[in-house]
Amino acid sequence: MVRLLRRSAAAASLLLLAAAAGQAQPRSRADCEAAHVAAWGRAGKDVPWVPTFDAVVLAMLSMTQVTPQDLVLDLGAGDGKIAIAAAKPPFGARAIGIEYDPDLAKLAGCLVQVEGLADRVRIVEGDIFKEDFGDASVVTMYLLPHINLCVRHRILAMEPGTRVVSHQYSMAEWKPDRSVQIQGRDVHLWVVPARVDGLWDFQDSEGTPFTVDLRQTFGTLSGEISGGGAPQALHSATVHGLELRFTSDAAGAAASFSGTIRGGEITGVLRTSTAARTATGRLRGALRRAPWAEMPPDCSRYYDR
Repeated sequence: MVRLLRRSAAAASLLLLAAAAGQAQPRSRADCEAAHVAAWGRAGKDVPWVPTFDAVVLAMLSMTQVTPQDLVLDLGAGDGKIAIAAAKPPFGARAIGIEYDPDLAKLAGCLVQVEGLADRVRIVEGDIFKEDFGDASVVTMYLLPHINLCVRHRILAMEPGTRVVSHQYSMAEWKPDRSVQIQGRDVHLWVVPARVDGLWDFQDSEGTPFTVDLRQTFGTLSGEISGGGAPQALHSATVHGLELRFTSDAAGAAASFSGTIRGGEITGVLRTSTAARTATGRLRGALRRAPWAEMPPDCSRYYDR
């Protein structure tokens, strides 16, 4: 992220030098488009440029519940449309757009300037397979199916709770948390799940111990809960960002748990038909390997170029 900001500062310095030299500064979108010509369908390194409809942009930012506290990262920024919209009301976020095509990056940077958003939006001329995703809390993208798949492992390595939205294309086995259609276009939303695949030793507020063995694939969990009797399978087990939920049925008595993950600790409430008790679990040993969160082998060509 430091590298992105340094590049942005350098671009701003060039604009100031141009102004000092008496060069005319763009005042409108038309000025920017005249200075930096870019046509729809323009071929890119991996993805052609096709701007996203306004209604779809609004849906993407609304589904991810963007606020002024967010940093939005747009992968393949094109003319900067999504990054600019994220910074304007009603969202008011900070935003960074990464665009490989130098002419499109210049067009996007020009549009940021004429919108008066240079203090909130940065356009980086760079490669999404090389640039740091930094500390973004929201990721937006309109790429292609295989490109989505090849950045998926990097997104899954971001902070749990990061919201991710894609125009049109999904991410293979990682099923969206929500999908909608806007003007015939699909919009998919995911929330990066915390990693919980392992053995967790719990103790409830009455001092009763129990163990939960969690098996994870993206946000879906399976496993068993055991303590004082035969292990019981977990049902409806999910992890959504930092929130963990499951139910079980021990000796005919239904129980449910909802809690929050903080690194190697889970704190929540275990409820039965007769009681509700707080419970805290700690990870025993290390998390298991997560093949679902690794880069697919055929994606290495994008990173080796």
